[in-house]
Order: sequence, then C-alpha cells, then structure tokens
Amino acid sequence: MSAIAKYSNKLALSPDKLTWRHIGLIVKDMMCLKNIIDITNACFEVRHWPPHFKSSTTIIIPKPNKLSYNSPKSFRPIILLNTLGKLIEKVIGDRL
Repeated sequence: MSAIAKYSNKLALSPDKLTWRHIGLIVKDMMCLKNIIDITNACFEVRHWPPHFKSSTTIIIPKPNKLSYNSPKSFRPIILLNTLGKLIEKVIGDRL
C-alpha cells in the first residue's frame, strides 16, 4: 500500500494546507514526483530535516460523552504536521 493511501482525506488541513488528495494528484505529474523524490533524497543524504516540515498546528477536540468541559482532561490536543513532510518522512522511514 502506498504512503498516500494510508491516510484519510477527511482530516483537518495541515499547516501547508495540503490534503492527501492534493498530494495524490501532485505525484501523478512525473516532474512533480521527480522533485519530491529529489527532496527526499537530499533530506536523506545530508541528514537534514527542513524547518518547514517541522512546523505544526495544534487543534483542541472535546472528548465525547463528558459531563463537564471545565477540565483540560475533557479535551484532546491533535497535532497537525505538514502533509508533504509526513509523506517524505514515511518514505525515508520505509528506506531504513
């Protein structure tokens, strides 16, 4: 299964505003796919993870069926990372 197929398209947008559907469309273009592969190879070879891929957005989601939402324990923080960075991270992880 490809790295793209494992993720849902119904999630909140990441900081780069790309969904997995966008990534799926982008990688169908051979020039775009080659550029993503080149970025992946460069990250792997120089052992550097660009700051853009490290940026995140945190959203707070209320837990269901709580009697009161006055406590922080009633909420769940969700960290959203850049979609392209997650794809490249997955590819590098599969290589290792």
